[in-house]
Amino acid sequence: MNSMQRMRELVELLNRYAYEYYVLDDPSVPDREYDRLYDELKQLEQESGEVLFDSPTRRVGGEPVKAFSRHEHIERLYSLDKAVTEDEMRAFFTRVEKACGEVGYTVEYKFDGLTMCLTYEEGKFVRATTRGNGSVGEDVTAQALTIKSFPLSIPYQGTLEVKGEAIIRLSVLENYNKTAAEPLKNARNAAAGAIRNLDPSVTAARKPEIYFYDVNYTSEPFLHSQSEAVAFLKEQGFKVFGFFEICTGGDQVLEAIERIEMSRKGLDVLTDGAVVKVNEFSARDTLGATDKFPRWAIAFKFEAEEAVTTVENVTWQVGRTGKLTPLATVSPVELAGATVRKATLNNFGDILRKDVKIGSRVLIRRSNEVIPEILGAYEHTGESVDIQKPLFCPYCGAELFEEGANVFCPNKKCRPRVAAALANFASKGGMDVEGFSEMTAYQLIDVLGVSNFSDLYSLDKEKLSRLEGFGDKKIKNLLGALEKSKQAPLDRFLFALGIDGIGKVASKDLAARFGSVEALSEATAEDLVALENIGEKTAANVVEYFSSPENREEIGRLFAAGVSPFVKKRAEGIFSGENVVLTGTLKNFKRSDAQKAVEERGGVCQSAVTGKTTLVVAGEAAGSKLDKAQSLGIRIVDEEEFSKMLQ
Repeated sequence: MNSMQRMRELVELLNRYAYEYYVLDDPSVPDREYDRLYDELKQLEQESGEVLFDSPTRRVGGEPVKAFSRHEHIERLYSLDKAVTEDEMRAFFTRVEKACGEVGYTVEYKFDGLTMCLTYEEGKFVRATTRGNGSVGEDVTAQALTIKSFPLSIPYQGTLEVKGEAIIRLSVLENYNKTAAEPLKNARNAAAGAIRNLDPSVTAARKPEIYFYDVNYTSEPFLHSQSEAVAFLKEQGFKVFGFFEICTGGDQVLEAIERIEMSRKGLDVLTDGAVVKVNEFSARDTLGATDKFPRWAIAFKFEAEEAVTTVENVTWQVGRTGKLTPLATVSPVELAGATVRKATLNNFGDILRKDVKIGSRVLIRRSNEVIPEILGAYEHTGESVDIQKPLFCPYCGAELFEEGANVFCPNKKCRPRVAAALANFASKGGMDVEGFSEMTAYQLIDVLGVSNFSDLYSLDKEKLSRLEGFGDKKIKNLLGALEKSKQAPLDRFLFALGIDGIGKVASKDLAARFGSVEALSEATAEDLVALENIGEKTAANVVEYFSSPENREEIGRLFAAGVSPFVKKRAEGIFSGENVVLTGTLKNFKRSDAQKAVEERGGVCQSAVTGKTTLVVAGEAAGSKLDKAQSLGIRIVDEEEFSKMLQ
């Protein structure tokens, strides 16, 4: 046997032992035997100068990286909508069953760590990324390679994306903190900090693991349910948590959630809820997704930890729209492993309803274990004083006005309003000016007098060099990002303008319908309300925005500075002029590939059947969308005819 053959034998043997130890928790050899074989492999690699792609020696942390590069996921990684009451869960079941009839559900633990996406090609691990915004994440391959609980090679030979949660066991965290120079407060932050640390040796020292729970993409669509996907993950050697239940109907789901809540405190892993998914992928296709969440899954979050603390002060923050939000400073209190010093109250009406006063003791909760929230007064003291509703803006002195339960600053040049508007303009959902933050906005306002979006495009090296912390490299990067942002898609430009009520979904609808800023500026409220995601209030906001001479002049200045929002020209082809809905399971097409094929041939894909739908492509087990199309007399084709149309 030559050295290469022996290396291959050792790699397969060591990977099998690692799988038994880290995934099955059932080692078949003592540690000293594993170490002996590992040392032999390392010696052979040093002598030959070769390291096999799936060698366990690759899992040693390498040199620190300078920065994380961005990576676009093949399929979007959705976050989940949340429920905290049984009524909210029942509403979810009702929505699902209205659309699909009786379906199966799966119930799993919701672990509290960092979502990861791992990519494999031709059976080889090639990349690990964070979820990021769902479409683009950070490449953390170097960090992930230090984790021993996932395979470097798998039997499946196609392209594969799998989803998992990076966690740190509570016992591991406890041991780490015994010798750590800076102890870590909770397992969630420890896991996120381990993966998103530029130094892989820090990742290795914290000993994270990954529990896998989803198949995000396969190059061949052969999975038909969540239960099949989980079985596939196990077959490929991924670590899957033992609790996985298939339920029929909402009552069984709620019983499974109750079992999770009863047992979770005994786990060595931090968990904050249960994840409920529709099992059958065909039903998921019928349900579709919103811009943020899939309609076929929901996370049930367990009741958050609560504590009592004292309100020390209340200040008022001014946001982009001028709305003032009360922010309470409280005596420091530990909740879910974090120290809470501030809590947001919604508005003055919320203060009155909850009877919150400065100097009073209040019940505080980290809502869904994330956002600090005051639930209400716990005890008033002799030092308690009422919180006064502000009459004038604390930042610019302008007289405030009331609208409903909220108070607003009317001054569009109010410093925090301008900073928030600039940050929104430069955000990823807007003009995507990389490296721009609200802190940068405040510096530009205070030192350079920036107040309009268009002012950003008159910045130069000489001006930026006056800002603290802006060296040559940072200046070059910001100017480059601003120049790049001039060529932005129209929907992102509309979002960046900050028109009240225009989010990512509405901005895409407006861009697709009107095609230019000029056409949109001439639209009437009636034109706008006709769109699926535009209500009367939002329509009125759009009309009011474009009727303002000040706003029109600002848009003119942006265009004069070279900003040129564009709409991607629609391709021409057999689907030109068609509004297409895909429903049911297609045997030979992944849903995203079928959608791409339609769009490449001039069509528009819709998520639901409406009066504007002109064509429905119905696969197997097509549900309510097919029924609605039939009732409306819309043309329907099966997969065979769809394939012929593509040819």
